Amino acid sequence: MLQLILGGARSGKSRLAEKLAGESALAVTYIATSQPLDGEMNARVAHHRERRPPEWALIEEPLELARVLRETASDERCLLVDCLTLWLTNLLMLEDPERLAHEREALLDCLASLPGEIVFVSNETGLGVVPLGELTRRYVDEAGWLHQALAERCQRVVLTVAGLPLTLKGTAL
Repeated sequence: MLQLILGGARSGKSRLAEKLAGESALAVTYIATSQPLDGEMNARVAHHRERRPPEWALIEEPLELARVLRETASDERCLLVDCLTLWLTNLLMLEDPERLAHEREALLDCLASLPGEIVFVSNETGLGVVPLGELTRRYVDEAGWLHQALAERCQRVVLTVAGLPLTLKGTAL
């Protein structure tokens, strides 16, 4: 089963995804896409680490998400990817403008063939103000297109607001 958990900052989306992964009765691998490049991001990473059960495996991969999913997915495993918008940002910041399109297509192309359960976490950016700069507008566009493409392929899509899940597609939580 593929699941997409969307929400704003501090909406409870990661906590919900961790709960779903823990309830899956499968071995869990947490795939972290962040690159903690400053003190504030280090604190966020530490907070996520403290919440995770010690038996969960961890893979840190900021760019090649499709490769990691293909190598790690199995019928006995739940993969939790947190988060897609950080992954997208990492790709947008590269000097190679083609890399984002390549990695995005690789991700979307591999989803149908992946075994096991996969829970994706991502920030819903389409509910805020219109960004002023070219890069931030591209980020919002790319995130929106990625979310639409993933939502089409996922069996369940959930929007999380104030810690409350609202099921947009699939069986309700």
